[in-house]
Amino acid sequence: MKILLSFTLFLMVIIPASLQAQIEAGGAISITIQGVPTGEQARINGGYPVSEKGFITMWKVGSIKVAGMDSEALARRIETAYREAEIYTSPVIQIVADSSDNLTVHVITIGGKVRAPGPKPYRRGMTLYQAVMSAGGPTEFGAINRISLYRGGKRYIYDLNKGEHKLLKIYPRDTIDIPQKTVFGN
Repeated sequence: MKILLSFTLFLMVIIPASLQAQIEAGGAISITIQGVPTGEQARINGGYPVSEKGFITMWKVGSIKVAGMDSEALARRIETAYREAEIYTSPVIQIVADSSDNLTVHVITIGGKVRAPGPKPYRRGMTLYQAVMSAGGPTEFGAINRISLYRGGKRYIYDLNKGEHKLLKIYPRDTIDIPQKTVFGN
């Protein structure tokens, strides 16, 4: 019985720590600081994009590797960096990772014959159909059967009448253009 109880307590301590979400490269985090003068908080509080290599850049302490860390460990690392640089004596950092896609730091651009063209917030897992609909959908003059997707300097043509094209994944910095219908209605 003692062994079972000890093992259960061990699991209650170890498993929650391993289940904490890790910060991912290409995502974003939100950082708030307390324990510093109010005027100084604005320099640090806010959203930080995580580079594809897993770093963020912070005021006065520079680049910090964040990918693969959980929020608590990263908060302690940033607090330590500010104390060691003798910038703040008792900072208290709180971090919210982008695990629920609440932070928007990436955009896609949608143009052409849509109701609301321009840059739109990118959400992880976004599809071509969702991207077009985020711009209000096509106008009555928009040809959804030959949508241009520009990615990495290349142009791809898709037809939203096809189910597999509706489900095509979109990525940050993609540009989508809905052309005008021709005189034949296409």
